[in-house]
Amino acid sequence: MNDTAAAATDGGEDATVQLFLASTLYGAATLAAAIDAGAFGERAARRILLVSTNTPIPETSTALDAAPGFAPIARRFDEVLDWNATIHPQHPAAWAPQPEDTPIWERLLRDRWGLGEAPVRLVVESIQGNPARAVVDIFADSAVDLYADGLMSYGPTRVKIPGGVGGRAVRLLHLDLVPGLTPLLLAEHGVVAEQVPVEAFNAVLAEVGEDSPVDLPAQTGPALMLGQYLAALGILTAAEEEALHHRMLAGLLAAGYRSIIFKPHPSAPGGTAETLAKAAADKGAELTIVDTPVLAETLFARLRPSLVVGCFSTALFTAATFHGLPVARVGTELLLQKLTPYQNSNRVPVTIVDALLPDLEAKGFAAAPLDVSPARIAETQALVTAVGYCMQSQNRPDLREAAAAFLTALPNARIPRYFRRRRLTVLGLPGGVQGRAVIPRNRLTRGAMRTAKALVRKGKALKGAESGEGLEGRD
Repeated sequence: MNDTAAAATDGGEDATVQLFLASTLYGAATLAAAIDAGAFGERAARRILLVSTNTPIPETSTALDAAPGFAPIARRFDEVLDWNATIHPQHPAAWAPQPEDTPIWERLLRDRWGLGEAPVRLVVESIQGNPARAVVDIFADSAVDLYADGLMSYGPTRVKIPGGVGGRAVRLLHLDLVPGLTPLLLAEHGVVAEQVPVEAFNAVLAEVGEDSPVDLPAQTGPALMLGQYLAALGILTAAEEEALHHRMLAGLLAAGYRSIIFKPHPSAPGGTAETLAKAAADKGAELTIVDTPVLAETLFARLRPSLVVGCFSTALFTAATFHGLPVARVGTELLLQKLTPYQNSNRVPVTIVDALLPDLEAKGFAAAPLDVSPARIAETQALVTAVGYCMQSQNRPDLREAAAAFLTALPNARIPRYFRRRRLTVLGLPGGVQGRAVIPRNRLTRGAMRTAKALVRKGKALKGAESGEGLEGRD
């Protein structure tokens, strides 16, 4: 750890500017909770919140600083800045400065934001991608704290982080969504995982909920359905996503629920909620749609739902772990097969939900508290470690032995649910096709294979011509 990073851990000097980057209300609430818990020292430093809208079409989405419930979070900061406006017309998820331009960008931003020559401490979402990586590259001398926005912190770093960047990372702040489970994110750089207290997070959510004007039905213990936006991400088609939501509804109806609330994802396009309401009405049930763009987590304390259902939303674990609510999953087996490539960063969240939560569609389903017994968590940790190695074997070779041990003990019938035979074969792991060589699927090897095959075909053709083979029927 360099001297700058060490000073940042200790709170730094009063002149240090703390620059926080957030792209979701959930992430901003996590930051607010960490601030309240004292993770960034006393309120002596200047604190700036840089907001970014990373949805595919930001212009059609509600910006973070305009979202219901944002006002109480903003009070923790001295100033709120807009990253989208700063780099317009570039898209925050795609744009990053050229390496030779980063000093120019730093001077520009220091001038525009009034930072002067003050040292800057960065607090960003995972530096695996933009906009966080762009900001980290621009302020190249700054120590970096990371914070995790959900279940992805338990998965491996999805790209190789240069040592000069990873070495600046001080700690990973995360919510203890799965008690006892250890995050893999950035562990290869020795980044220390630090939990944000549950009490602080729930207190922030209470403030956010009070500031979120949403009309809720006067129902006692309804079931709550959590929508996702998988079609917008290209993971499912629009028809598949709609079918997934209808599976959730059908599962709730089959389990005897007649009072249901549907909370669409804030980033999801509209269109399916009305068909769900009609399908529920046809079965004699009432489905209420909460279409205000508020956090699903703000509804848990206010509604106290009898069951929370989703696919692989982080909110399922917020409900179960922080509020003690029964939860259930639908469709994770579909997602485990649909996610491509295997390294897709959603794979670990889906795996965790699939492994720990009950299946709403299973025969004899009954709502029950989440099982986080030591044995269950140890088994899940071993599974996540093995999946994490298969996702990022080059970045985390230290996980190979644990992955091999887990796969050796895993029943053969269960392997295809979480692992692909071809990948296990490539990595030479138990469960793969032993003794069979598999060429990795990447652009260079595919090109080499095509060239080799073309040369073989040409050689055969020349040999046939020399011997007179294959010339029948020609003049």
